[in-house]
Amino acid sequence: MNTTVVVRPVTETDADSLGRVHAACWHESYDHILSRAALSQLHPERLAQMWRRFSVQGPGYRHVVAELDGEIVGFAGSGPGRDAGKPTEHELYFIYLLQSHQGSGIGQALFDAVVDPGPTYLWVAADNPRAHRFYTRNGYLPDGQERTEEVLGEPFREVRLER
Repeated sequence: MNTTVVVRPVTETDADSLGRVHAACWHESYDHILSRAALSQLHPERLAQMWRRFSVQGPGYRHVVAELDGEIVGFAGSGPGRDAGKPTEHELYFIYLLQSHQGSGIGQALFDAVVDPGPTYLWVAADNPRAHRFYTRNGYLPDGQERTEEVLGEPFREVRLER
């Protein structure tokens, strides 16, 4: 079997696959933070609608997928910083990779496709040690900012990292 990884921009035709992968990644990443009832609210169809919007956001935004042998296994996105008083102009919005492919280098390829060298920031779940290690390797440090958002009806604590 040929295992070719391709990182490329998201297209509208990716939406259905991305909805499924997005839901799977959230289950894998947050099942220790959010309840089963909360996670059961994730509907790939709704996530696919969100991805259809993301696919046409414009040149200031970068949304990419990682395909392995033609199947989407991860995705990442970045763009203009959204915070009032943002520490830098550029924000990494998200990077998710199916657990079965973590540690393979695909996550780094996704990151490199959406984040240029230099200052940037991101929000990450406070209780996500694997993600924290990944971001530390890429030069990010906590800047002291924290927030608790309501996600799927439950509190979700995040910390901001900056490079």
